[in-house]
Amino acid sequence: MFLNYRCPAELLDPLVPQGTVLDDWNGVTLVSLVGFLFTDTRVSGLPIPFFRTFEEVNLRFYVRRTSSDGEVRRAAVFIRELVPRHAIAAVARLIYNEPCIAASMTHRTSMTSVDGGSATYAWRYRGERFVLSAEVTGPSRSLMPGSEAAFITERYWGYTRQRDGGTLEYKVEHPTWQVWEAGTATFSGPAASLYGPALGGILAAPPRSVLVAAGSEVAVHAGLRLVGGAS
Repeated sequence: MFLNYRCPAELLDPLVPQGTVLDDWNGVTLVSLVGFLFTDTRVSGLPIPFFRTFEEVNLRFYVRRTSSDGEVRRAAVFIRELVPRHAIAAVARLIYNEPCIAASMTHRTSMTSVDGGSATYAWRYRGERFVLSAEVTGPSRSLMPGSEAAFITERYWGYTRQRDGGTLEYKVEHPTWQVWEAGTATFSGPAASLYGPALGGILAAPPRSVLVAAGSEVAVHAGLRLVGGAS
């Protein structure tokens, strides 16, 4: 699920990886609070016992980069990622330098592509409880080209700032998702304790839009250091 919030660009400018620029939808800069479930997870094709199914909640924003051959690569950048195991967080930090931390997490989902349903992700951080939930009805639908839903979900690259100030670029592959626009969604918890006062204030307001996407296989490729700048 994606709870999407309007966010002033000046809050995100310091977080933009070198070699990329902020990407906006019709002049609106967005951040998204995203909850999802990994299943049958594999690393280099190999299943890792006890680490195949787990939740993740992340706060992300959107950037783009034009490659040397003219391809516009649209990507998500993570502000913070939450996973339920310290080992998973450590791997994300080690391989990609992602801002990933561990928290006690649970989920509950009951959905079909025909009837919709509900999904809830809950976690605790420093003794505080957070809950992210959404409900949808009816069948999922194909993305409309040029829509806000397409802008948010059609992200096939990732960029991560490295410790020396450089940028890691990695490719993400998945089919185009079927989506619902949610009629009911909530986020509760002291967001400022996780994301700081400014972003916490953004997340305290109602989201401007909510999406729920049907899952799919996803492949995340090894990262490469960027060469060159953005346009």
